[in-house]
Amino acid sequence: MKTSSAVKPAIIMVIDDEPEITEIVDVFLDNAGYTVKVENNPNQAVEMARKVRPDLILLDIMMPGTDGYQVCNQIKEDPEMANTPVIFLTGKDSKDDQGRSFQVGGDMFIKKPFSCERLLEIVNIVLLSVGKG
Repeated sequence: MKTSSAVKPAIIMVIDDEPEITEIVDVFLDNAGYTVKVENNPNQAVEMARKVRPDLILLDIMMPGTDGYQVCNQIKEDPEMANTPVIFLTGKDSKDDQGRSFQVGGDMFIKKPFSCERLLEIVNIVLLSVGKG
């Protein structure tokens, strides 16, 4: 039987073009015991995800160049990452945006600004639902 100290922490990848956001989320989730990988360039996000193999992705929608919908779509099209949960973090709040986030494979939709405590609750729930928590 494994002891809890032998359990590898889940890897969470944060993709957002705003370094202030990724830094806050990185520090908070790291302090909660997760391994956090950050990518501020959406054009490099899919390649980094292929290397990192995260257990969960937190993804902004509005980014320059490649938006979060395109990043999610590319991740979900990769057979090795198709089942990786994606939680959209966004300043957008329309029903169309929520619907589109689910159409491209997103699992949850969290509106900015959000509390780190609420984000952690949702991360824990999603990871438990896929057997990683």
